[in-house]
Amino acid sequence: MIGIADIELAARRLDGVAVCTPLLRNSELDDTAGGTVLVKPECLQLTGSFKIRGAYNFLSQLSPEEAQRGVVAFSSGNHAQGVAAAGTMLGIRTAIVMPEDAPRAKLDNTRRLGGEVITYDRYTGDREAIARDLAAERGAVVVPSYDHEYIIAGQGTVGLEIAQQCNDLGIVPDQVLVNCGGGGLISGSATALKANYPDVAVHPVEPEGFDDTARSLRSGKREHVDPKARSICDALQAYSPGEMTFAINRKLLAEGLVVSDAEVRAAMRFAFLNLKLVVEPGGAAALAALLSGKLETRDRTTVVVISGGNVDAELFAEIQREDSG
Repeated sequence: MIGIADIELAARRLDGVAVCTPLLRNSELDDTAGGTVLVKPECLQLTGSFKIRGAYNFLSQLSPEEAQRGVVAFSSGNHAQGVAAAGTMLGIRTAIVMPEDAPRAKLDNTRRLGGEVITYDRYTGDREAIARDLAAERGAVVVPSYDHEYIIAGQGTVGLEIAQQCNDLGIVPDQVLVNCGGGGLISGSATALKANYPDVAVHPVEPEGFDDTARSLRSGKREHVDPKARSICDALQAYSPGEMTFAINRKLLAEGLVVSDAEVRAAMRFAFLNLKLVVEPGGAAALAALLSGKLETRDRTTVVVISGGNVDAELFAEIQREDSG
């Protein structure tokens, strides 16, 4: 288990590395919610998502011997870019196992940032096994995408920034909506938020078919996703909550919220039209939950985390052309 002190230490390591993304407010969003809405746009973060936070916090704590041997990670794309970027900054060789059908932008950017990409079939291959075998062969260190204390603490700096920014604004948030895959971002952020605002409700948001955290919170045990499940939200397709992340989340989180692909597409259009933000599908789930009325927002202050903006131009253009209803 991690605490607020671990997240504060991570924030110091990330000072000058990660961007302190702003809290945005928009009248159209406030009117839609009937309350105050603050948006944390991690799509504006270095590498286009929050993942650089955890990746850098992890890699910067390797011993000289470990750094010399390099690292191996597995990722749908955003963690891959974070690891590649952190490795380049720190002079550490990085190899990342990625789905062959990952968005082209994520594959290309991972290579551009200095990472070696090894692809696999996400529906038949075991990315963790591939990464472990490669690491064993090279003597490298495996960098988990979410289930590690350094990763969780690094991602938790998102929640720490939200708390600090709300405090500066003189605002006490009633609820915070966070996109949830394996649970690293929300477990770290909830730790920081609850340390500052014990009564705040932190809700995980997941796509339909990949609501393993929502179901796990209800059952009290780690549930799994049907292998046949499919979603446009490639960044949120974890098949079960992490062991470490769920141990934290089951104690800190409020009810899980679930959104459809159609609601995510509508949120991506809203973000571009009203917030002037390019948001990827997995990054838009929390905004989709708010816009589609998955929880009460009237006369409340709600913070929405947009976790990433790495989307292929063709898909983004297609979604923007769709009738918003």
